[in-house]
Amino acid sequence: MTNWTTDREPESKLSLSECSFYGILDTGYVSPSNWSQKYRDLVKGGAGIIQIRAKNESREERESLLVQILEIRSQSPEAQPPLILNDDIDLCLRYPNVGLHIGQEDTPAIEARRRLGQNRILGLSTHSIQQAKQVMDLPEGTLDYFAVGPVFATQTKPSYIPVGLELVQWVDQQSPKLPFFCIGGINRGNLDEVKKAGGSRVVAVSDPLLAKDTAAAVEEYTR
Repeated sequence: MTNWTTDREPESKLSLSECSFYGILDTGYVSPSNWSQKYRDLVKGGAGIIQIRAKNESREERESLLVQILEIRSQSPEAQPPLILNDDIDLCLRYPNVGLHIGQEDTPAIEARRRLGQNRILGLSTHSIQQAKQVMDLPEGTLDYFAVGPVFATQTKPSYIPVGLELVQWVDQQSPKLPFFCIGGINRGNLDEVKKAGGSRVVAVSDPLLAKDTAAAVEEYTR
């Protein structure tokens, strides 16, 4: 197996402002047997960034899923989008070139950046105007992007109260320096509503992952 802990050149931070679709490889919708193929489908469809989310798995299981994807990326000749790990900063730090996404109850953003260094991508979820303001007030270089949501009700996080399109509109009106991604209950049926509200970058989880042709579904978002 590849020794992923050896030093490698840090993955460059592409312009996230140019990324329109953020894919999430979520164990809640993808079985282990289909894990690698769904990743390839997200890449083929044009996802500009991909996150691994394995919330209910053990650290060992999560690491195994991560390594599967790293193996694909090391052997693939085509360009690969940045890879992000959800929440687990300790696991993230074991593998160069892997970025991190954190929630409001995870490692504070400034502390996460201190531990990660400047070469890795770091993103944060926000669920209110107050949280979005706090992101905009962070020192420059702390975050590379933030997420706003859940815009609509979502089975991925059923306990979260939807923030609605109003928060998307408010954030867009602030013209934040950081790119922001709209997330939560977004699918191809309501994508136009999100765009009209000012959401030019989106995260969709269940819709593309459960589609018969995930790559084609992602292409619809990127168009």
